[in-house]
Amino acid sequence: MLCMNQLVNMAAKMSYMFGGGVKVPIVVRAVIGRSWGQGAQHSQSLHGMLMHVPGLKVVVPSTPYDAKGCLIAAIRDNNPVIMIEHRMLYRMRGEVPDESYEVSIGKARILREGTDVTVVAISHMVVEALRAIDLLEGKGVSVELIDPISVSPLDTETILRSVAKTRRLLFVDNDWTTAGASAEVLAVVAEAYQGWKSVQVKRLGYYPSPCPTTRPLEDAYYPDPLAIAEALLGFFPGRSLNGGEEIEDRPEFQEFKGPF
Repeated sequence: MLCMNQLVNMAAKMSYMFGGGVKVPIVVRAVIGRSWGQGAQHSQSLHGMLMHVPGLKVVVPSTPYDAKGCLIAAIRDNNPVIMIEHRMLYRMRGEVPDESYEVSIGKARILREGTDVTVVAISHMVVEALRAIDLLEGKGVSVELIDPISVSPLDTETILRSVAKTRRLLFVDNDWTTAGASAEVLAVVAEAYQGWKSVQVKRLGYYPSPCPTTRPLEDAYYPDPLAIAEALLGFFPGRSLNGGEEIEDRPEFQEFKGPF
């Protein structure tokens, strides 16, 4: 927040103001998210605010593979790129090639294919959504999970194609929902399908308050796999969780050491 003037008024606008004669190839890395009681100022995520500004690219990787690939792509990009990394990403395990590679900024990835409901999840909520899908095993719900990887540019085409198939959309954000990425995607879907396709939409995100510090309040504040699974089953009246579901960390969600 202390460098917003430099980011929003300088870096984002220089190329436009000088007719492309000036490039601003900078990368800003920001750490977000819950973990060990970081509190109101250090747990929040402001990607919804940053994606509002033309001229800034904003990436939100959720896997070790994307963390490396997005960083390399950001370094090679001649535009200012904000790379927002969740704390939980640093302890995840995942395959990361030794060689140099790029993850395309502005191209979403379909992590699970499904036919009944589309889930779009941001940052660490991708991991929580995967756990939620595991909880729904045997419930007869086929979930398509999309990781946008970047929110600016945002790959709305992939999302729209999926929603056209499933007719249901749940957006799970690692941010407040008001005027954020979830609001943008739901607006895009409504504009695209109004009048000719019936679509159901929901969204989950932070409660509309500053992020709490204590673990019990943190647990209530952030969407978790149970909340996501219940929201998904809400699309299908008569289906519910049994109440005895347990959330376990799978090996691929552990101990990514990251660049630090």
